[in-house]
Amino acid sequence: MFGLPLGLFVESAVAILLALTIGYCIVLNHRLKMLHADKDVMRQMVADLVGATNLANQAIKELKQTAVEADLSLNSRLEEAERFGIELANHVNAGSVLMERIARITSVARHSQAIEPVEQPNKVKSALEQLQTRVRTRGAAA
Repeated sequence: MFGLPLGLFVESAVAILLALTIGYCIVLNHRLKMLHADKDVMRQMVADLVGATNLANQAIKELKQTAVEADLSLNSRLEEAERFGIELANHVNAGSVLMERIARITSVARHSQAIEPVEQPNKVKSALEQLQTRVRTRGAAA
């Protein structure tokens, strides 16, 4: 009797282990199905990430091109501004030289006006005398 229950015990233990193994296989099968489903989702996510990366790279290239164009435009404007600045400085210098000349001319004119009033009456008197002599000679001739 002792041998029979031991065999039955071993066979029942094997049957239980076999049932546990089958149950574990079912659980593993379920997990593998979920893993495969997640794998498809992961592939889609990687594909989306690659697409977004390509878009970002294209955007970066366009930004670089725009930056280069903006730099060229800015450099040309700066060069033009420098030329205008130099031209403006030349005009300012020419204007200041002209103002100095005008100041000298007005200074000389003021100085000569102070001297001319003394000389002017003599010129005026001589002009009046010449006019009177002409009038007299015309009157005598008439």
